[in-house]
Order: sequence, then structure tokens, then C-alpha cells
Amino acid sequence: MSTQSDNVDWVATVGMRYGARSRRVVLTAAVVATSLTVSFTAGCTHRGRDDDRAPQHIPAPASPLTRPASPAHSTAGSPLAVKIDNAPAARPQTGLAAADVVYTEPVEGGLSRLLAVYATTLPTAVGPVRSARESDLELLRQFERPALAFSGAQHKLLPLIGRAPLRAESPGAAPAAYYRGLGKAAPHNLYLRPARLLSAAPGKRALTTGFGYGPAPSSGGTRTASRTVRYPAARFTFTWSAQRSRWLVAMDGTPTVTTDRVPVAPATVVVQYVRIRGSRYHDALGNHTPYTETVGSGSAEVLRDGRSFAASWSRPVATGGTTFTARDGRPLKFAAGQVWVVFAPAP
Repeated sequence: MSTQSDNVDWVATVGMRYGARSRRVVLTAAVVATSLTVSFTAGCTHRGRDDDRAPQHIPAPASPLTRPASPAHSTAGSPLAVKIDNAPAARPQTGLAAADVVYTEPVEGGLSRLLAVYATTLPTAVGPVRSARESDLELLRQFERPALAFSGAQHKLLPLIGRAPLRAESPGAAPAAYYRGLGKAAPHNLYLRPARLLSAAPGKRALTTGFGYGPAPSSGGTRTASRTVRYPAARFTFTWSAQRSRWLVAMDGTPTVTTDRVPVAPATVVVQYVRIRGSRYHDALGNHTPYTETVGSGSAEVLRDGRSFAASWSRPVATGGTTFTARDGRPLKFAAGQVWVVFAPAP
């Protein structure tokens, strides 16, 4: 029987506790007079200020107008991906329960960020929105020209984002789609209105993840009450609720609910063991950004229906989705509903 003691412990060579990092970021932001952000207009990339260093202050729009859709914004089968802040100061998040897929990714300082993908439902608002990372580009190539909502990026990463097969929807490209919310301090208060980027939810066909859905395997699973995955400065716990037939999410020991008090409860949780290495980029403090390799193959655990199933994963090319196979060689199906994929370092 698997319990919280069966944790995935990732001991990073470079990591620090959030409180110390937060204090240093504040001091750094006060010293740095000019920082960098991202702005994309007419397919061009420009330098600006990075939200992680010196946040942009974007006023909330007066009315919920919908941004007119251009042909590029009405491509059939293109989902919306939003880079969501997951620092303690950013919680509770908005619109997270409506995502079809939520990816958890390690970032600098042992912390985590979320990449939420929306295809069947577009919530009224999503956030807080934060900056993109290099490995997001590889992960998103499985989709057909997705819209990526993000607050900024390290300036050396901007040319890669500009060349990626996606719609880069930063505040510089779509200022009317973003606003600063009340109740949280910047940079943890930037929110997105998805209706200003997509005229409608594209539907399930946009979820070209490679996931299969259907009944659970009749054998091979282990009854599991909860599962915890640890990063150096972040912790995710998934506890099975038989009453809801869902996994209740807790982050750093606190139950995860949205700003409107809706519990975040995926039907399927995947712990996907991947190679995590240092990228060419780093934050304002000199911490190298982890690069999460999602193309390749490896082992995984699939949690559904109160059980844990050992699996293997395969994604041969970046333009394809990820498939999961049970020990008997058969495709491992997911339960209908939201899926969380937690990237953990391969042993």
C-alpha cells in the first residue's frame, strides 16, 4: 500500500527556500533599474522588462469586451496554454479547476510553476500569470499552434519563443487581455481574460496529448490513499476522495482551492519521471533554469480510481503526444476529467 511516506524526493544541487529567495528578489529588483520583458507584435520580438524582476502594472479593463479574433486566432484545434504562478504568495489561483491538463514543472530555487491547458472550457479569468521557460516550448509542440499566455521571459529566450510554432500572447502582444488584480502584490497579481485571446473553446480535438481515456486496467494496480511528490522548495500531495471519485490536491500541505473556493480535484494524476538538466538560461540571482525533457521515454506512475499503476511513457518526437503503457504492454487509459502531470527527475 502506497502512503505519503512513499515520496518522490528530488534533492537539487542548486536550491533555496522560498522565503530567502523572495527577500533576495525584492532586493535585486530594487537595485536593477532596467529589466527585461517580452513584447511580440507582428511576429517581431522586442526587449522590455521581465515580470520576475520588475513587474508591469497593467490596469484592469473597464468592461469584459472580447478581443476580435483574427484568422491566426481562430485556428481550429488550437488550445490555450497559460503559465501560472505557484509561489505561496500567488495562491489561491484563479481558473485552475477548469483546465483540461495541468503540468507541474520545476523552476529556479527548487520552486514550481504550472502550465495549464484549456480546450473544453474557457474560464472567465486565469492566473496569476508568470513567465515562460525554454522547456515550455518543447512541451507545447504537441499541440497545433497553441496560444501561450505568459507574463514575460528571460531576454535571451525571446528569439526562441518568437520562432516557436505557437501564438505568443504576452501582455506586450495582447495588453487588453491582461489586468492586475487586487489582494495580491505584484508580480503575483497578473491575470488573463481568456475570451480576449480565443473566441471560443476549441474542444477536445485540440487536446493532442496522446492520452487515452477509458476503463482502468482490471489488474496490476496498488490501492493508494495518497501520493506526495517533492521538489526542493515545493510539495504536491494527491489524496483519493472516494466520495468525489477524484484526487484532492494539496500544495505545501495546504488544500488547493481556487479563488472561488472550488477544490482542485483531477481524475487522473501522472508522476512522469524525466531527465531534468540545467538550461542555458538563469534568473536574476544567477540560478540556472531547469530544463525538463519531455521527448523520449521512461517510467511513470498513473493514479486513478484510488489506485496506482506502474507504467512506461513514450514521446518519440516533439510534434507528437505522450502515450502510457501498463506493465502488460497494453495502453494505460486515464479516467475522464482533469489530468495532472507532475514531472519528477528520473532515478
